[in-house]
Amino acid sequence: MKAALRSYWESRRPWERLAAAAAIGLLAIVLYFWLLQSAHRSRVRLRAAVSALQAQALRLDRGADEIARLRAAQPAPQEAAPQADFRLLMQSRADSGGVARWLVRIDAVDATQVRVIFGGVPFTDWLGWVASLQAQHIRLDAARIEAQSTPGLVSVSGTFVRPPP
Repeated sequence: MKAALRSYWESRRPWERLAAAAAIGLLAIVLYFWLLQSAHRSRVRLRAAVSALQAQALRLDRGADEIARLRAAQPAPQEAAPQADFRLLMQSRADSGGVARWLVRIDAVDATQVRVIFGGVPFTDWLGWVASLQAQHIRLDAARIEAQSTPGLVSVSGTFVRPPP
């Protein structure tokens, strides 16, 4: 291969070799300047991105400092509330939610769980009450719903869980 290229090159006239060398040199110069221009544009874009990232890092550092300051200012977490407190909380939520008149029973399972039993509650009222509890970070863990003979009324037994303090 090398010999074939050498014989091809030497079979060319001197002015053809000069023209080919000049064209190759010109192509190399054009590629070099294209590479320089591309690197310069990339450098400008990266410089702008670095400035934006530095500003974002400063904001994050300030936010972290503020979080640390607020955590230091918070009182120490208290011990878990007794079972009766969550049961009483659920009773008051039933009273304020308008479903207390259908409430049959509330039993505290432990400090973070309460079992609630409703008899003949309108399904839409019960769903609204559950949604209001979820907005307060009290979630329905398990439920059993049975339709009553009256349309729209259901018997419900469910276990509600609150997040640990």
